[in-house]
Amino acid sequence: MPATGTRDGERPAPERDGPSGARLLDVRDLHVEFRTRDGTVSAVNGVSYHVDAGETLAVLGESGSGKSVTAQAVMGILDSPPGRITGGEIRFRGRDLLRASREERRRIRGARMAMIFQDALSSLNPVLTVGDQLGEMFQVHRGASRRAAKAKAVELMDRVRIPAAKQRVNDYPHQFSGGMRQRIMIAMALALEPDLIIADEPTTALDVTVQAQVMDLLADLRQEYAMGLVLITHDLGVVADVADRIAVMYAGRIMETAPVDQLYRRPAHPYTRGLLDSVPRLDRKGRGLRAVRGLPPDLRRVPPGCEFHPRCPRAREVCVRRRPPLYEVTGEDGTPLPGRASACHFWKDELADAPAR
Repeated sequence: MPATGTRDGERPAPERDGPSGARLLDVRDLHVEFRTRDGTVSAVNGVSYHVDAGETLAVLGESGSGKSVTAQAVMGILDSPPGRITGGEIRFRGRDLLRASREERRRIRGARMAMIFQDALSSLNPVLTVGDQLGEMFQVHRGASRRAAKAKAVELMDRVRIPAAKQRVNDYPHQFSGGMRQRIMIAMALALEPDLIIADEPTTALDVTVQAQVMDLLADLRQEYAMGLVLITHDLGVVADVADRIAVMYAGRIMETAPVDQLYRRPAHPYTRGLLDSVPRLDRKGRGLRAVRGLPPDLRRVPPGCEFHPRCPRAREVCVRRRPPLYEVTGEDGTPLPGRASACHFWKDELADAPAR
């Protein structure tokens, strides 16, 4: 029987658990809001996703879609006030972090979960050498001596492929290029060999060649450490070769989830299709890019029904009236497609019209 409010043959995507012991992070129905002078901003509205050991989940979407706020909530570094978590669960290896004490969150953060921020220059202390900043992790969390901590810093710099690490360990952040500073941020995240790393726009402001090097490094390290990786980005081109699954966010919600190859070949949401069409492609030489029309909504005044309907070329009357849940996406025979879901009333039409990619 179809779920209430859905069309025949459609049902909301169920929550599924992964193999026992493999699930690292499980975010369920997370809500985050910010109280401002101009009103309440609903930045995250019922986001659910999970990451397993050894897996990369890419979280995609335009600026303001709630990607980074979700990550900050997971890490426990959300500024409060004005931001606050108003509902949901964040489970790390089965432990609900929202019920954990501040001390327990602090122990988990860094040692078992780490974050790479997008602006390496502002994230690093300009008056301390990179060796001191890397070594501090071992001194604070492992009780290492200053000499042992510096040796570990050199080892980490070698591991993230910084040339002449032993000579450069006493250099300051400004003495490194943007790509090398980002490698140092990756080294800091890896220092205590966490189970999970969240990388928030790790290739921002880097040229295309350096972006590829950083992404290849993250992919290699994920495999070496068998860790989970959440990769936050607005650039579909960055994640094509490194992600296992993709979650597309818009206006604080998940719009679509899919294995990376399926999402690129046959998107099941008009917003995802729009993002894909806006990426330059060699087989479209001489043709203009097709940007998603309009702008994301003001999160203080999110439109009724589907949040994307004012910009959607497929919008119909039902889209204005009724907010779509995350529907389970099925194949032509009605069999659920593993890992696929779409928050579109007309996802079947979207799949049917998907061009060959």
